[in-house]
Amino acid sequence: MELTSTSFLVTLIVVTALAMLAALLLWNRIPGPGWVRWPARALMLGLCQLTAICVVATWINGSYGLYASWDDLLGTENGQNASAMTGPPPGRAKFTRGGDGTLSTYFRGSHSKLAGQVIVWTPPEYDAPGAEKTRFPVLTLLHGYPGSPRSWVELGSMPGALEELVGLGAAHPFILVMPEIYPGGVNTDCSDVPGRKVATWLADDVPALVARNFRTLPEPRGWGLMGISTGAFCAAKLPLQYPKVFAAGAALDPDPLTGDPGVLADPGLRERNSPMWLVRHAGKADVGLFLATSAQDKDSPPQQLDAFAKAAAGTGIRVKTLVRPAGGHNFQTWSGMYPDALGWLSTEIAPPGGG
Repeated sequence: MELTSTSFLVTLIVVTALAMLAALLLWNRIPGPGWVRWPARALMLGLCQLTAICVVATWINGSYGLYASWDDLLGTENGQNASAMTGPPPGRAKFTRGGDGTLSTYFRGSHSKLAGQVIVWTPPEYDAPGAEKTRFPVLTLLHGYPGSPRSWVELGSMPGALEELVGLGAAHPFILVMPEIYPGGVNTDCSDVPGRKVATWLADDVPALVARNFRTLPEPRGWGLMGISTGAFCAAKLPLQYPKVFAAGAALDPDPLTGDPGVLADPGLRERNSPMWLVRHAGKADVGLFLATSAQDKDSPPQQLDAFAKAAAGTGIRVKTLVRPAGGHNFQTWSGMYPDALGWLSTEIAPPGGG
């Protein structure tokens, strides 16, 4: 049972209710002397409190996306050496359809040699009568750290939020692609580092897999990214590093745009992989970036968006910023940014067409 699933939360609520009912029914029915009854009663009270705390903790985790899986919570996602990672090559990767309409696969990239999960969702328009030759834009969704591709489905209201905006005419129908952003359990801020080419995984291997299996528009005019937290940092930097792959990126509450010393200890490597450095050295890259945060988010202060916009001035990089008055570092805040972000992405990325 998944940590973030509704069934797990409901199970905990039922267990809590049963524990309370048992305490009420058995309180005066415990046999034996007082030195037996009172510890038993204390145990029942403790069980009631423990289950109630678990319910609250699970609800908070589901609301804020703190841990997306049992591995995240227990710290059992041990880093795996890239050369030891196994999986089918792109040509033999098989997509399995889930009950929520998503397609999931696991494969090993030809260029990065990394292996990981990729979830794909195609809009209803993709299978509509007469659309057999229509090609669709691709939006890659980058989760945070800790997190997983399914964070977008279980916590981020995707693809439902996109479908609603498409129905209102406020966004394109996109093929949604949700890949792992730290395959093997090692976070590199989506950067190529010695022995682990995560940027190559996201900008080469994953797009190649998707283009091979789905009717996609050509790169870069039909390809973009949207990320949250660490994934937002990646969504801001990858279009600058790979302008021939991605036309635009939307970063919702990005991590520090100068890089995280806790992730990349080498100052030079960290600087060269930071959006702040890249925007000054992107040359004439034809890309657009949307950066959003809230005035209350201490993890992604509005000041860094202003600094980034100033750094981009005169470079030709199109930058749009959004600062919401309130909100924390969580999916409740990020989902409130979807209309602005997806609407803007729909102006930067080509609509479905003939290719």
